[in-house]
Amino acid sequence: MNPKHFLILTPVLLASCSTNGNGTTDTSDSTDYTAYVDTKIGSGGHGHVFVGANVPFGMVQLGPTSVPQSWDWCSGYHDSDSTVIGFSHTHLEGTGIGDLFDVTVMPVVGDVTYSRGVEGQEGSGLWAYGDRSTEHSVPGYYAISLPRYNVTAELTATNRVGLHRYTFPESEEAAIVFDLENGGCWDKATGTEMKAEGNNRIVGYRNSTGWAKDQKVYFVAEFSKPFDSFELKGQDNMYGRASFKTKDGEQVMMKVALSPVSVEGAKANLAAEMPGWDFEGTLTAATEAWNSELGKIKVTTSDADAQKKFYTAMYHTMIVPATFSDVDGKYRGADGEIHTSDKPQYTILSLWDTYRAAMPLYSIFQPERSTDIVNAMVNIAEQQGRLPVWHLWGNETDCMVGNPGIIAVADAIVKNQQGIDRQKAYQALLKTAADTARGGGYRQQYGFIPSDKMNESIAFDMEYAIADAAVAAAAKAMGDDENYKKFTERSHSWRNYFDKSTGFVRGKFADGSFRTPFDPNSTVHREDDYCEGNAWQYTWLVPQDLDGLVELFGSKEETIKHLDELFSTSSELTGSNVSPDISGLIGQYAHGNEPSHHTIYLYTMLGQNDKAADKIHQVLDEFYTVNPDGLAGNEDAGQMSAWYILSNLGFYQVEPASGRYWFGTPAFEKAEIALPDGKFTVKANNLSAENRYIRGVKLNGKDYDKMYIDHSDIMAGGELEFEMGK
Repeated sequence: MNPKHFLILTPVLLASCSTNGNGTTDTSDSTDYTAYVDTKIGSGGHGHVFVGANVPFGMVQLGPTSVPQSWDWCSGYHDSDSTVIGFSHTHLEGTGIGDLFDVTVMPVVGDVTYSRGVEGQEGSGLWAYGDRSTEHSVPGYYAISLPRYNVTAELTATNRVGLHRYTFPESEEAAIVFDLENGGCWDKATGTEMKAEGNNRIVGYRNSTGWAKDQKVYFVAEFSKPFDSFELKGQDNMYGRASFKTKDGEQVMMKVALSPVSVEGAKANLAAEMPGWDFEGTLTAATEAWNSELGKIKVTTSDADAQKKFYTAMYHTMIVPATFSDVDGKYRGADGEIHTSDKPQYTILSLWDTYRAAMPLYSIFQPERSTDIVNAMVNIAEQQGRLPVWHLWGNETDCMVGNPGIIAVADAIVKNQQGIDRQKAYQALLKTAADTARGGGYRQQYGFIPSDKMNESIAFDMEYAIADAAVAAAAKAMGDDENYKKFTERSHSWRNYFDKSTGFVRGKFADGSFRTPFDPNSTVHREDDYCEGNAWQYTWLVPQDLDGLVELFGSKEETIKHLDELFSTSSELTGSNVSPDISGLIGQYAHGNEPSHHTIYLYTMLGQNDKAADKIHQVLDEFYTVNPDGLAGNEDAGQMSAWYILSNLGFYQVEPASGRYWFGTPAFEKAEIALPDGKFTVKANNLSAENRYIRGVKLNGKDYDKMYIDHSDIMAGGELEFEMGK
């Protein structure tokens, strides 16, 4: 069978259910929301998105991994490159560092060289070009043909199991090769093992070091066809070849279950999630799982591109965090020990990014999962002594600045999310905030982090200040007045950097002098006083203390003048090593990186919502497109897309752990959010490109005079109605 023809004959499976207003299955809604998703959006440029087969928040992200090992291939896939070294069971989503790609498998025919190989030299390794004209990628399913081997690969998945279906040509030398050598760009195997159990099962593990310093992945693979032999190959036996004789068009299936705990755990995961060999049934279940989650926000629009962008963004917010516990509740803790919980655990927590929009979004449309994620973070704090910064497969990477875990947990306390031990979570906040590592000691000694004591001092301190405001908000919610006052004061530490003579935050030394010379356009990637930004962007990184910024500028009018200048000034970036993360520029506003994500909404907080509407409208149109290069920067574990979703709904949580969502401009005539006990509807009357300005608001039919809505009002259900005009 010709692989290209085989892909054309693959049936399109439509979902038969989604969720209704109370969050339960609604078989009357046959909408296939996956048809609105374009998984290739963000696969070009610097989007770094995962392309492959998975289910929402699954442990397994099964998809192709390419030959290159560089920044734009962090997820293993890039639209510009069709090389495939194999199909890996773990991938990152939109990050700026590479890792994972664990348990990579490649269907082959004939003799091969057991290595990653050299790009452009087919035959130098296992890799082959994928025929992109045959590629088919939708949520829960991926397929492509590999002309080098005349093999078609199809993939689907459950939470913890990847299911492969390979269509082989007639051959005496067909095989499926396991590659345990080649992980992510920053990854190196430190210990591997594979062995056959009988003639249709392979078990093993891969230990590695990289971004995750001590990662452990265990697996079991079963085949639908007994193999004739299984041989260890390559350097240090890190490759295993299961060989078959195949007829033309013969399909060989393989299911691979993962576990962070043990081979026994992987076997139990396999038995629980995929006891049989029903590829179409597994794909149908994956499609239904995606439709159930995607259908939790239903939008009404005549704009097909806007609909595609919205549901693709929804999809991107649900790839990670990833499940990190086995079906029996066991998981590997941040202390390296095995723990058991009756609630699912999660990993791939890119919190410096996701505390801003993704975590608040989960608290609305994924409230139970949001609680589970926060509880998992509190468990991590018990095991490693502080809340996570960037958790990756049982490892604290300490990637990025500040204490973002504090903000996410404090937000849950303030919102009184059900199922959280608020006292336990609150103690985790206080313990983490007292930590002297990563610049915390300097803040306690000097009241801020002196720029002559530590690299990225401004970025660390300003993020710590946001976290302090979150602790203060949680303290207030817990009735702890003493800590409310203490952490409110600490949240003002950033004011030490503000230079009234220039109107910017700039490096300040322990003796009180400012760093000179000073250029607000300058950025030296990860080697200056900021982090992936410059003075233009960081001056506005005070969502917790806008009143303080207004006071330092001298008046609200002067603050607005400077904010206007942020968007109108030259987009030139200077410096010896300009940060590639500063992208999506309007003036010096950088939508491609997270420190700017709240900034437009400061206009609303300053009483000029119309200006916010203009800028939000521009960002929605220019920096989110339906092209592969459709994101202004890294997807960053769903944060870029979460901003898009909330901004389309018409509001955004600016202040840390406030429970307040400030209004921008709604982009849809109607949006319905499924809640556990009903639904929350957002309507925009008289909406058009010209009529993008809020001229009146009603909540549940009554006139509403605030320019924000509280989380509690959203979760109570009802209707938020905007009257739009010119």
